[in-house]
Amino acid sequence: MSSFDVVIIGSGPGGYVAAIRCAQLGFKTAIIEKYSTLGGTCLNVGCIPSKALLASSHHYSEIAHFADHGIEVSGEVKVNLEKMIARKQAVVDQTSGGVKFLMDKNKITVLEGLGSFVDATHVAVAKADGTSETVEAKNIIIATGSKPSSLPFIKIDKERIITSTEALKLKEVPKHLVIIGGGVIGIELGQVYLRLGAQVSVVEYLDRIIPGMDASLSKELTKVLKKQGMKFYVSHKVKSVERNGEGVVVQAENAKGETITLQGDYSLVSVGRRPYTDGLNADKAGVKISDRGMVEVNDHLQTNVPNIYAIGDVVRGAMLAHKAEEEGAMVAEILAGQKPHIDYNLIPGVVYTWPEVAAVGQTEEQLKASGIEYKAGSFPFKALGRARAGGDLDGFVKILADAKTDEVLGVHMIGARCADLIAEAVTAMEFKASAEDISRISHAHPTFAEAIKEAALAATDNRALHV
Repeated sequence: MSSFDVVIIGSGPGGYVAAIRCAQLGFKTAIIEKYSTLGGTCLNVGCIPSKALLASSHHYSEIAHFADHGIEVSGEVKVNLEKMIARKQAVVDQTSGGVKFLMDKNKITVLEGLGSFVDATHVAVAKADGTSETVEAKNIIIATGSKPSSLPFIKIDKERIITSTEALKLKEVPKHLVIIGGGVIGIELGQVYLRLGAQVSVVEYLDRIIPGMDASLSKELTKVLKKQGMKFYVSHKVKSVERNGEGVVVQAENAKGETITLQGDYSLVSVGRRPYTDGLNADKAGVKISDRGMVEVNDHLQTNVPNIYAIGDVVRGAMLAHKAEEEGAMVAEILAGQKPHIDYNLIPGVVYTWPEVAAVGQTEEQLKASGIEYKAGSFPFKALGRARAGGDLDGFVKILADAKTDEVLGVHMIGARCADLIAEAVTAMEFKASAEDISRISHAHPTFAEAIKEAALAATDNRALHV
């Protein structure tokens, strides 16, 4: 029987980063992955493939604006979805292969198969060929991630009624894609197929899309996507989703109790994700799992069994790849006797539509609910020279600061490059910057980042210069 200092179950961003950090710290490390490729949901059927399709569809949609830049394209421009999907898969394969390279580089043992507990120090690995082996571990990290959720009355057939996994490998552009759920995943994939020519309708139970983010971002994104042709049915409760030959029929009830019927050829069920512990046999190790399926952990991500930890989507908190990565590194360092810390308030959230949406810290709604006095400063992208030069005029940056101390409490932005721009806000807040601190930092001109400086000026006695 092979013995290790640390065994990690799951090779997603949390798991593989935990493995790398453990190896860097001198631990003999093994990682268990039930699929034939490493990287988990994020690399294989989540973050990376969806961004590849978003990038490809964005290039296609940009052609409509080439004439504005003096570029004339003659002849018919067509979408080859098969090639687009193939390119997406090539990106996935390269990225997953990169993780395998990192495992080899750091001398991490990779075990392919379904990992399940035998007891608190032994994990069985059931392999695809029917064989099994058991490994011994001083410490075990659960990093089994999450799976798409559904509604009890919906039968997902993976053909016409699909999840995000199937939406990443369709063989045709839908004529009418009905999306159930207006969260990040549904909106991103909706924009992919909207750009490629599909009619896209989004049905959301709550009163706005991306409901976990600041209401101003939701309002602006809704406005922009409507302008692009996406249709929204917010405050609608889905009552049924039925397959009808080569189509689907979705019925939903609005706030007045009236029923609407949407007919499409595909329906994407995107109502969130659930922690994945199927087959883990956590009870054999004595690990507690909540009623919602989450592994229960303390502030050090330690379960009720002292030598077993859990990270990422399978524990409380936002289901984000970068959150899982931070937790993976944190557990490794705790095992090494270090004292790492994660400020969960400073884990940014991003929606990779175009315009991009990004945020960190508290929303206005949260500050109001907490009774915290704050001041806000906003700056529109259309007032930026760089935005006008590139034609990306939608969106704004909003900074929320404490009314008394001027400490930045939240930054919310929608516009070009926001997925990258948010890092400046995270850095500033990590060092407890005030709005005035940001306003006095020189930002290169012309850049999109100037919107952050201007929003900070607006939050500092309404001193924005260019609006």
